[in-house]
This record gives sequence, C-alpha cells and structure tokens, in this order.
Amino acid sequence: MEVAAKRIAVALRGLDPSAPQEVRLRDELAILERTPHDVIEVSDGGRDQLIEETRGCDAVLTSWGVRFDRRVIEALEKCVVIGVGSVGVDMVDVEAATEAGIVVTNVPDVFIDEVADHTMMLLLAAARRVTVMDHMVRGGDWWKGRPLFDEIPRIFGQTLGLVSFGNVARAVAARAIPFGLRVIAHDPYVSELEITRAGVEPVELDELLERSDFVSLHPALNEETRHLIDAAALERMKPGAVLVNTGRGPLVDQDALVEALRSGEIAFAALDVLEREPPKEDDAILELHNVILTPHSASATSRMRPATRRRAAREVALVLSGRWPRSCVNPTVLPRVPLERWQPVSMERGPNR
Repeated sequence: MEVAAKRIAVALRGLDPSAPQEVRLRDELAILERTPHDVIEVSDGGRDQLIEETRGCDAVLTSWGVRFDRRVIEALEKCVVIGVGSVGVDMVDVEAATEAGIVVTNVPDVFIDEVADHTMMLLLAAARRVTVMDHMVRGGDWWKGRPLFDEIPRIFGQTLGLVSFGNVARAVAARAIPFGLRVIAHDPYVSELEITRAGVEPVELDELLERSDFVSLHPALNEETRHLIDAAALERMKPGAVLVNTGRGPLVDQDALVEALRSGEIAFAALDVLEREPPKEDDAILELHNVILTPHSASATSRMRPATRRRAAREVALVLSGRWPRSCVNPTVLPRVPLERWQPVSMERGPNR
C-alpha cells in the first residue's frame, strides 16, 4: 500500500533564493528522501502568512529568525513535530506545542566543542585584555601594556563559575582545568555527584557569583533564566570579575550590565550574544572599551550548518516514521502521542538530553 506523502514546512532564513530547492535544502532532502514527503518552503511574510503556509503541514523544520508563537502553533491543524536546528528553542512556544500534542526537537549535541572553544577564547581574551592591548599598539601606546597587568592576576589559580552544567559547560570545564582554573558550577537540575565527577565543585548561584573571577553563562533561555544576571547579581560579583556569555543574550539585563561596566562594579565582559541582536549603532554596549563582542557566532564552523540541518531533519523523519526522536525538549508529550520508543535506554540518547 502506498504511504501518503507528509507535508513538511521548512521555515529557514538566509537561504539563497536564486538556487534551486534541491540545492537550498540539500541537507534536509538528503535525510528526508526515505520519507514520502512534499516540502513547502515558508516565505518571510510575517505571522499571518506563516500561519497560512504551515496550517496544513504534518511537520515543521525551522531555526533562528522565525517565531512559532502560541497563535501560530494553535493554528497548526495536524502538525506532529517541530524540528529546531539549534540547541535553544526559545523561538518556539514549547508550552503551547505541548498543549497541542506537538513534539518539539532540538540539536543539543552537534556543536558542543565549537561553543566551548569560543567560550575559552573569550575568557582568555578578556583575561589578557586582548582588545585593549591591540588598541594600545595601534594607538602608539606600546609602553602602557605591561603596567596595565600590574593590577591583573594571572589566570592560573583563579576561579571559573559555570552557570548551568549541560553539554557546553562540561566541555568548557574540561578545557579550563588544564589552564589551572578552579571550576565551580551551579545547576539545580544536575546531580552534585555528576558535577563532582567532572572535577567541578557544585555551589549555589549566590556563592558562585561571589567567588568567581570569571562567570560563564550556559542555561537555556526561559522564564526562569531571563535576566538571571540582573543588577543584583552583578552587584554580588567581584569588582575584578569577567562575565562571559555564549548562551543567550536575554540571560543578562544588558542595561544593568552596561552600568556595572561603566561604574567598575565588574571589570570586563566578553559576549557572543546580546539582549538586542543585532545591536543598533547607538547601543551603549558598543561604546565600552571593557567589552569584547562577537556576532552570535560561537557555534559557527564549516560543519555546523549542514550538521545541524541534517540532524534536525533526522529528528523530524523519526517522528514521521512513528518513532521517538533522539532529543525531545518537551518529553511530557511523548506518552500522549502514538510514537514507539526505539532507543536503548542506557545510551544517553533519550528525550531532552
């Protein structure tokens, strides 16, 4: 018996509109070729058009730049899965999807090393004031470099505090310890035994802020973590501390951070993400010399985009074939949908890894 083709909506931004679909979506199509499908590319026409174009789809593939809010999700008539090509899924209203019985998947383990490398790069660049040194050389202040470090301690023996202890934070810890950093971590959802097995000391958030010379942020963005680092949190940090963020911009109250950096409440920040992206030309964060900025590029390498797009498509293909995905961010929906669990329990491939 011939299986009916599944209607799959692909909502991705930044693809070359002049290329044929088999080129634009070659990564997704390479995975979906074994699943009878009709692929519909969603145009960039706003929420109403998004609703109209996805209403009758069986599945959605999306990533940054497209917002699936409650209104869009409630309009989906038969969608069973939204596959997100990212670790973070804050562009999807997961609560609304769960209520609608829609599985939401992500790609939690594709570019861990890339983000961990970028985090360490920012930490080291901030610790050694690389951008400040560069400006000194270019501005003719060659002899000011060494005196600056008269008041800045060496990295060895300082304390790195990791906020969250997921995949990226664990990879950062593995890189930081050989530099002689003491590593502490706060994560109320990870066993203290698991944290200590990595050679890291588990602590409460207030203690982490008070003890750390470097604070690195890695939580998912949700209502619990939005503005986790606010004015009160910044006040708890050491005056010489460095804040590193390769997670999500809104984890930090950016206006409070600007004030803390201006006043010397903390010494430096190294940020791959901002609360407002991209920043406007008059954004105060751009005026500060004690900040290093990169353009939300921590995960980017030659393998990242094709690998994430294939992984997201693989998750969608699994669900459309009647099986659990490898990474479900709303696992409470799984008992309510007719999907078969196929993974070995002990291989760390279950939902919400």
